[in-house]
Amino acid sequence: MRTAEGSNLTFDLKEALGRAIVAGTFEDRFPTEAELAHSHGLSRSVTREAVKMLAAKGLLSARPKIGTVVQPSDRWNLLDPDVLRWLLERQFSLDLLRQFSQLRLAIEPTAAALAAQVRGSSEIEAIERGFARMEAAAAGDDDVLEADIQFHIAILQATGNPFFRQFEELVRTALHTSIQFTNRFSGRSANVPQHGEVLQAIREGDGDHAQKVMYQLIDEVLELIEQAQSDDSVADDGGSVIRSTRLRP
Repeated sequence: MRTAEGSNLTFDLKEALGRAIVAGTFEDRFPTEAELAHSHGLSRSVTREAVKMLAAKGLLSARPKIGTVVQPSDRWNLLDPDVLRWLLERQFSLDLLRQFSQLRLAIEPTAAALAAQVRGSSEIEAIERGFARMEAAAAGDDDVLEADIQFHIAILQATGNPFFRQFEELVRTALHTSIQFTNRFSGRSANVPQHGEVLQAIREGDGDHAQKVMYQLIDEVLELIEQAQSDDSVADDGGSVIRSTRLRP
């Protein structure tokens, strides 16, 4: 039976190795389990479990007579929240943000329409709590980032569709970067009235309008990204320059 301490060590190693793989640290060769165990001061069982987790995410593969190798980036599971987080942590990329926003266009407007059809009282209350936080954040009484994320996640949960709910962690992870970018680049926080319009449409069971306004919200993000890419650079909080060509997932 695996202890809690052993489990924590496994996840810590998974994090360290995952970041290193995405950063290109192991371009020549990936260490053997024995080498990993020695260099990290861990047991072989811990390193084996961490490697299995990374293989499940598409980052590694084990080949007979070759050993464990890093997979090409086009084999990585980009829908895995850990992989997406490591990519975003490695280097900000307008290309990656654009691609994620395009995925959001395929998911969230439809989720808003489904939420309007379902209209479960507890689900609508969860969306209302997210919107109330957004209003409070606009007044300086709550966290802008977390409030916006709670609103969007609540809509995914309100669909009543388990497949949409599977996107929750993915959306939560990438929205951290997306919202920070839009707030920084546009000089404003989320469009609270427009989010309120989505909420009201869901309350009234108007799926078409909920879908339309949610589409507009995300499409505005894509317009900001296109504007930033035409400028070829965006200054980050530290004043350095972040270019859209630095990361090619």
